[in-house]
Amino acid sequence: MKRVHVRLYGRVQGVGFRVFVLRQAQLLGITGTVRNVYFPHRCVEIVAEGEADTLEVFLARVQAGPAMARVERMESEWSEATGTFVTFRII
Repeated sequence: MKRVHVRLYGRVQGVGFRVFVLRQAQLLGITGTVRNVYFPHRCVEIVAEGEADTLEVFLARVQAGPAMARVERMESEWSEATGTFVTFRII
């Protein structure tokens, strides 16, 4: 099991991005959180845990985003899963 901490920049707020991420995580059985960050830069932050292959699929879907979104940059940091999460939720 792996954990990935992701920050997405671009047109990712106000376009249903967090709900899109939540749905993708639920479809794939991934646990974690998604939230908007406003300072120091506007972005969407995701912390997700699951099988490495499943997380790769999740990241590809998230980078594509919903129709109104435009991801200009994605930063990710991988580590071992901690088992902190039971479900995936918007915070």
